[in-house]
Amino acid sequence: MLQDRRVPHLDPHDPFAGVTIDPATMRKQYRSEGLAEGELAESPYEQFARWFIQAVESGMPEPNAMVVATADAAGRPSSRTVLLKSYDEHGFVFFTNYGSRKGRDLTANPYASLLFPWHALARQVIVTGVAERTGREETAAYFRTRPHGSQLGAWASAQSTVVGSREELDLRYAELAERYPQEQVPVPPGWGGYRVVPTEVEFWQGRENRLHDRLRYVREADGWRVERLCP
Repeated sequence: MLQDRRVPHLDPHDPFAGVTIDPATMRKQYRSEGLAEGELAESPYEQFARWFIQAVESGMPEPNAMVVATADAAGRPSSRTVLLKSYDEHGFVFFTNYGSRKGRDLTANPYASLLFPWHALARQVIVTGVAERTGREETAAYFRTRPHGSQLGAWASAQSTVVGSREELDLRYAELAERYPQEQVPVPPGWGGYRVVPTEVEFWQGRENRLHDRLRYVREADGWRVERLCP
C-alpha cells in the first residue's frame, strides 16, 4: 500500500520524499495448476527446455536472465543478474570478465547457483553445481556473435574495478572504437565463459495458499533422482 508520509523538512521537489511502500501488504495468489512427478522429463535439461520454451512464448522480457550467486574463499556471498547463453546436457553457460567479482569468486570457490525468476509464470528454476571455464575456441566462437559495440565494451570495461568517472569509461570505449572501426575485435585474454555443471536442479511452481510444488533432480552415479520438497 502506498502511503504519503511527507514532512516539511524534506525536499519538496523530490516526488518520492516521504513516500513509502509496505512490502508486507503485497500479496499475489499463485496459479492452481501444479507440477506432478509424472509430468517431469527424464532429465533436468529436458525439463528446463520445456519450461524455457514456455517462458519465451509467454512474451516475458529476457527469459534467459538469471541470478548467478557465488561465494569467495571466506564464504562471503554475492549475486548479480547475467544472461544465459547456451544450455545442454553438459550444463548452463554464461560469459564474463574473469577478473570480475564473480570471476574471482569462482577461481577461489567454484560452487555456484543459478536462479531463473520467471515471475510471470509463477515459476523458478534453481541450478546448483560447479562452474568450469569454457575452452578458448568456444569462447571465441561466442565472442564473434556479439554485436561490434559489445565486443568493444568487453575491452573497455575492467569489470568490477573502480573507475574515476563515466567520462573515463566512455573515453576508453571511444579509443577502442577508433582502433577497431569495422574489423573483427580480438577476444580479450581475461574474458570468457563458465559452464555450470549441475548437481541439483529444482523446479518451483507457485500454488495456492503458498503450498507450492518443488521438485528437485539430484545427480547420482547412474542418472538423476527426483525428490519433492516442502514449500
